[in-house]
Amino acid sequence: MSYHPERPLIVQGDHSLLLETHNPQFADARDAIAPFAELEKSPEHIHSYRLHPLSLWNAAAAGHTLQQAEEALHRFSKYSIPENVLEEMRHTFARYGQLVLTKDNESTLRLTVSDAFIAARIAREKTITALFREQPADDIFLIDPGQRGKLKHALIILGFPVDDQAGFSDAPLFGLALRDTTMSDQRPFALRDYQQQAVDAFVASGSHGVIVLACGAGKTLVGMATMARIGMRTLIITPNTAAAHQWRAELLDKTQVSATDIGEYTGSRKEIQPITIATYQMLTYRPEQDGDMPHIELITKHAWGLIIFDEVHMLPAPVFRAVSEIQARRRLGLTATLIREDGLERDVFSLIGPKRFDLPWRELEQSGHIAKAHCVEIRVPMSQHDHMAHATADDARKAYRIAAENSIKDRVATALIKKHADQGILVIGQYIKQLERIAAHLGAPLISGRMSSPERERLYAAFRAGELRLLVVSKVANYAIDLPDASIAIQISGAFGSRQEEAQRLGRILRPQGGPAFFYTLVSDHSEELKFAVNRQRFLAEQGYDYLIEEWKP
Repeated sequence: MSYHPERPLIVQGDHSLLLETHNPQFADARDAIAPFAELEKSPEHIHSYRLHPLSLWNAAAAGHTLQQAEEALHRFSKYSIPENVLEEMRHTFARYGQLVLTKDNESTLRLTVSDAFIAARIAREKTITALFREQPADDIFLIDPGQRGKLKHALIILGFPVDDQAGFSDAPLFGLALRDTTMSDQRPFALRDYQQQAVDAFVASGSHGVIVLACGAGKTLVGMATMARIGMRTLIITPNTAAAHQWRAELLDKTQVSATDIGEYTGSRKEIQPITIATYQMLTYRPEQDGDMPHIELITKHAWGLIIFDEVHMLPAPVFRAVSEIQARRRLGLTATLIREDGLERDVFSLIGPKRFDLPWRELEQSGHIAKAHCVEIRVPMSQHDHMAHATADDARKAYRIAAENSIKDRVATALIKKHADQGILVIGQYIKQLERIAAHLGAPLISGRMSSPERERLYAAFRAGELRLLVVSKVANYAIDLPDASIAIQISGAFGSRQEEAQRLGRILRPQGGPAFFYTLVSDHSEELKFAVNRQRFLAEQGYDYLIEEWKP
């Protein structure tokens, strides 16, 4: 067995990869394996990855080759790579492209399977064969177009990804041109190189799939440029009304579309125009509990040439079901992270499409397109009263909340705000009572789900204009809110088990300001909160960030 002690990577027979963080080659090795290996744990000294089928298929779909993956493992591995790992990786990589879906004629789709063993396996699966119209040959299966999404979803559950090349239905044309200068302040405007590459990758792959870019990197611009390339009626689905209004403002500022051609489909307005902007909440609204969702038909009944799913990692289950019915529409998912806490990444892969473009956050930071971020976890002591309540709590959930609402965090937040007094600051938390307490303590406005959308947007606008330098915000500000002047985030509580939330909250401060951004997380020492710290570490390590842990000393 060969041995290279200077290298940082150990590849094990169970398909796990161990990467030494203190090795001089750590950063190069991390960047080399990140496209095809999934990060699992990231403690201080050793990060562990796994060669997972979905990560390998996403790599294949994004244009990474098996040869590149093998070369990365051989280049950085201390020991000889177990042959079973290489063989399984080759087998998994090769599986993407072995099942190809094409259009046979206007009323029939054809699934061609290049591997005879896979074809035989499919032919005996009743859940799969029930979706076929006929099987004219051992390796060919014909289906009705309406079964397209169900088939792809059923096959990926069995471990067989489908390369969908069946094309899309045409929709009414609607031309959209990007401006050379912004409407608002007449500044020159053009796509950055990586934004253009993302659009090109999406269109070249067949116009279905996901673009992964950090918050602040311009995912909305990628969406608008894609709309211009496709040139058809477009439905944009966003996480909330504030995000819908931001899309509208960006379209009016950076494209030549008229205001009358943009429709809003939210709780307050129900307009359908060549460009229509809706929210996930509106589409999944039920007038009666367990009743029908009357607005979900906006996706399925109208002739959209392109549907954009903003923050695609947030797709609710009912929208997944609707998307299953519209596989003949072009679909673009935009997100800063493909992590789903419900584990349904495979549904995004099969129903929206594979990852088509992904640019690491650190590359964007190094090029100056997003701010350099410093991530600091501050361990905060609890008062004697809170410490005793935490120790005697009936269950872990109650103990966690007592730790999360630790009143001493108010003092820590106040000190940090004083330290960064001349910058735009967001204090972010999970629990409304805690946020009301700290907002009163700081004399700052609190934005929560209880606030009306117009009032929320008024406060966001005041913050952008520099009239407000401090906002206290609940989780309603996690998603798709553009606050370019924010450079400091102080997280006083959160769903620390959620890497997705960490991604979104960190993203709130990554717009470049000419100086570094700081992301502080306040965690009660010796408490249930610490058990979830590994999730934050995992996300930050996944993005290439280092972080500090400090103890609060008044």
